[in-house]
Amino acid sequence: MSFSGRTFVGVALATALALVLSGCAPVHPEGKYVPLELSVAVDSSAAALVPADVAARGTLNIATDATYEPNEYKDDEGLPIGWEIDLAKAIAMKLGLEPVVSQATFDNIIPSVVGKKYDIGISSFVDNPEREKIVDFVNYFLAGNMWATGKGKNVDPNNACGLSVAVVIGSTQALVELPEKSKACVKAGKPPIQIMKFDDNGQALSAAAMGRADAVTADSPVTLHSIKKSKGKLVAAGEVFDVSPYGIVLAKNSGLAPAIQAAVQSLIDDGTYQIILESEGVQEGAITTATTNIATKKG
Repeated sequence: MSFSGRTFVGVALATALALVLSGCAPVHPEGKYVPLELSVAVDSSAAALVPADVAARGTLNIATDATYEPNEYKDDEGLPIGWEIDLAKAIAMKLGLEPVVSQATFDNIIPSVVGKKYDIGISSFVDNPEREKIVDFVNYFLAGNMWATGKGKNVDPNNACGLSVAVVIGSTQALVELPEKSKACVKAGKPPIQIMKFDDNGQALSAAAMGRADAVTADSPVTLHSIKKSKGKLVAAGEVFDVSPYGIVLAKNSGLAPAIQAAVQSLIDDGTYQIILESEGVQEGAITTATTNIATKKG
């Protein structure tokens, strides 16, 4: 599985009920950001599924950790941008709601959604059975794990016993991938993996690029993008593996899941979804059907 280079597509989806989604598109070869502007029509069928209290409020409160470029990151003014931010805004607009995006640390997003501080969380969350015990998910993308290491190093993710590996606190790599690999090392009589946890992906990447960690592991679109941006300081360590679904986080039984699922499907059907993914070159992770809690349904 690979993700192709970045492209930009601009298409107007004309409608009398159009709302304008303005995000920030990827860096082009000349190094300039190009605004992504799409017309997003309200889907009356999806909007009718919005719980009465949310509809009356008129806003969709969205939490994200904007440190995971190109999925979600910050512009020069510190505001969250990225293809997942554009997707979240488009979802709100499909539902006739105003998107309100707030920044939070990754490991605080799920507790904050459960506590009703935010309606949804969108921050490259992998839908897995453990998380589904706490929250519901609407699935919208597929991504895998991928490692990177400093230039000149040769690291094998399948033979990493005794190595130091940087990772973001609360990520699937920190909670599942590295602990499982480290336990396998110990079981085989080898030294465990030294798991170096950081608050954000920038810190984890820097640790690997500067040689303070032997490698870094993150979601495949993020690792690939980081390698491209590192100017040779980071190189790929192995291929993409363990492809899993991303999910929008919702509180259990919040009543919002059907509306969010319908909005995502509407964006897929009218082509807006594909345009958003293509804006950051991650279209190979696209899905054709929005689902809910697919991790346990597949299990």
